[in-house]
Amino acid sequence: MVRKSSPSTSVTLCAAEVHQCSVKCLGPLAFHAQTKGESIHLSDHGRSAQRNSDTFKNGLVFSCRSIRLQERVQLRIDKHKTNWTGALRVGFTTVPPSTRTGDLPCMAIPCLTKLPGHWAATVNESLVRAGTLLEFWVSYSGGLNVSINNSIQLQLLTGVSTIRPLWAMIDVYGQTCGITLLGSVKKELFHTRRSCLPPQYEIPSAPSFESCGDITSLIPQASADKDNCEECVVCLGKEARIIVKPCGHKCLCSNCAIRILEEFGTCPLCRQLICDICVGT
Repeated sequence: MVRKSSPSTSVTLCAAEVHQCSVKCLGPLAFHAQTKGESIHLSDHGRSAQRNSDTFKNGLVFSCRSIRLQERVQLRIDKHKTNWTGALRVGFTTVPPSTRTGDLPCMAIPCLTKLPGHWAATVNESLVRAGTLLEFWVSYSGGLNVSINNSIQLQLLTGVSTIRPLWAMIDVYGQTCGITLLGSVKKELFHTRRSCLPPQYEIPSAPSFESCGDITSLIPQASADKDNCEECVVCLGKEARIIVKPCGHKCLCSNCAIRILEEFGTCPLCRQLICDICVGT
């Protein structure tokens, strides 16, 4: 069943398509709040999807925005139960989630994959366990690829359309009962681009992809009204001497300030866009 949320959520999801923190930002990434399986519960501002473990189906979720070619969508498996067979299915669709009406099919395969504009494949259940880190993406040649724990890389299928925009499509199916969307990353010729956090998103304490260098997962939750920090909120080892403008938060050491400015462009405390930094007294 397609569940509708409040109008304010729709505004946020539309903003995700155009928002950009910096030239290296891919835009906010979360699950689509309005279009999801009837057994799915979203939390953490759309980053966590939990399926009712009393059933193996009705666990479809979609990305809130379109995904670029070679943009790797990153997931963590949070909840796994062996009382079912089969596991996570991942894929892409050219059908925007916001345009879907009526009831969602109970499964991605074969209910959606038999329809035009849908591609999905099963991730072998032997590879899917609680704590597993997974990336999946579409190559420029139209291949659907998956990487497991940064060690196993597989091509699941070919023939995905690369002409029209693609939305990520995930079926929280079978033994997989809960997942967290960690973000996305796209490696380009001279730099790496990453997704950013949705508005008002609270950073989870769970680890992210260390190999991708996404240091936002290392920044502890802090109050935006705390103007000055004794220690850098990123490395937690050096003195916080750098003031971020225009918000005025003194919260970073010089090394971390440069990295935050180049890779994210937003204050780690309040997420306001950084226009300048200076050394505090």
